[in-house]
Amino acid sequence: MLRTFQTLVLVCLAAGPSALVAQSSLVPVFSELQTLAGDNGWEPLEFPDIERHTRYTLVTDNGRQVVEARADDSASGMIARVSLVPGDSLTLRWSWKVANVLEDGDARRKSGDDYPARIYVAFEFEPDKAGWFERARRKTVSTLFGEELPGRALNYIWANRLPRGEIIANPYTDDTMMIAVNSGQDQASQWVTVERDIVADYRRAFGSEPPGLLGVAIMTDTDNTGDTAKAWYGDIILERP
Repeated sequence: MLRTFQTLVLVCLAAGPSALVAQSSLVPVFSELQTLAGDNGWEPLEFPDIERHTRYTLVTDNGRQVVEARADDSASGMIARVSLVPGDSLTLRWSWKVANVLEDGDARRKSGDDYPARIYVAFEFEPDKAGWFERARRKTVSTLFGEELPGRALNYIWANRLPRGEIIANPYTDDTMMIAVNSGQDQASQWVTVERDIVADYRRAFGSEPPGLLGVAIMTDTDNTGDTAKAWYGDIILERP
């Protein structure tokens, strides 16, 4: 079944707060977690109609604790909720490593919308910038779930074919913009550190100022391609410069 990360995040954020991040610009870092279960600031991001979920475990790599992700024709993630006004600048910094990219992965096609590693940043919905149909749809969901759905999102990906630095709309929705911060197999099996200004990226992707930040998530998924992938995520730091 074809499912996008956008759908998974919408469902999870609409389900109500179960592990709210403390009032800080930092999300909980993986190196300090005792477990991925329970109330630790991160929670599973799963969709009921997808039976096969990606496995996330805490492991030690080169002397530091990181999250290992294994996907086998599966999709799920881990999300940290935040409530933060981005301001003029907001830095997201992380390190990651992938074992492989996906042979059939393609950010421009729905059937190829899988990635060995991605980080998803969700923002508040802005009703004044949405059409009547979108506002009505969200009102219906809000009535059912009792929560407002997030709006636009930035999706930082380890791309399969998309050139590094390119930004395109997700093949399922223009409300999610895909940003290729790494691409291809050249740096596979190597730790790569990435630092992005979320505010600058939002302006570039959507041509406007970002609204409030709602959540940051990681995801390794292969449910569209039916492939396998393995990745590692180091600490994710969200901070003002």
